[in-house]
Amino acid sequence: MTWLRGLDRFLLAIVAAAAIATVLPAQGAWIGALHLATTAAVSLLFFLYGARLPADQALNGLRHWRLHLVILSFTYLVFPVIGTLLRPVSPALLDPALYAGLLFLCLVPSTVQSSINFTSMARGNVAGAIVSASVSNLLGVFLTPLLCWLLMTTSAGLVIHADTVLNLMGQLLLPFLLGQVSRRWTGPWVARHPRLKLLDHASIVLIVYAAFSDGVRKGVWQRISALDLLSVSVICVAILPLLLWLARRVAERLGFERGDMIAIQMCGTKKSLATGLPMASVIFAGQDVGLLILPLMVFHQAQLIACGWLASRYARDGESSVA
Repeated sequence: MTWLRGLDRFLLAIVAAAAIATVLPAQGAWIGALHLATTAAVSLLFFLYGARLPADQALNGLRHWRLHLVILSFTYLVFPVIGTLLRPVSPALLDPALYAGLLFLCLVPSTVQSSINFTSMARGNVAGAIVSASVSNLLGVFLTPLLCWLLMTTSAGLVIHADTVLNLMGQLLLPFLLGQVSRRWTGPWVARHPRLKLLDHASIVLIVYAAFSDGVRKGVWQRISALDLLSVSVICVAILPLLLWLARRVAERLGFERGDMIAIQMCGTKKSLATGLPMASVIFAGQDVGLLILPLMVFHQAQLIACGWLASRYARDGESSVA
């Protein structure tokens, strides 16, 4: 599974960036330069997302609306409900900043690449996974900031300033729309250069370094104990099997066939690190973004391990049934 090993290296790079920022945070004149670099990186990321995303394919695939509605309901309804229900236990188990990160994890879009790859490995409905994952990211540009404003300013105590709307439009929405509009010319070029993914990864690593540098300068690590880190890891790891079980039960109750059930599991239980990190850097600019993104980093690795094992098991079951 070469692609999975690549994602693991990406996660190692992210962890390394966080560790380096903890020991050697940006200081002095480098702070301003880093801010400009991360702003440009976020805009470039969302331009490339727009250039890659085949909106016409997503719109044409909406005919299987029941499948997509269930997947999107898990991404933007079930996850947020779980995050909100954890609020009463957070003071006893988690630092407020880590609970805010846990809630943010529940609000970001689904992954695209790993959702489709795991569905394909498991012999599920790949076409349905492509459409649902694409639509999830398309809607996420609008829904994630809206959900953050509705839930995180009341439940997590974070502040979303008025100028955040302009930042979102300038750094996320406008580049994304430009990517979509220019897709006729830029789409084929981007498709011919898959190594541009390395630029995506490098941009996200830079964003993580900037976020953790800012956190170190503000002394956030002095407020977090080892027990807090253990607690958030356990909660993240516990949420995933619960969602995988629930997705399968809902799919079976609604009468979906096996291929659709797999797509619902693989797409509806994922959260995108690649989209969530740059969104956090824009939506919560000037706040403790380093701790805010930590639960998403933990969940990302957990979903790769769990869904990789599950997809392999489904593939073996499929081979046995054919035999």
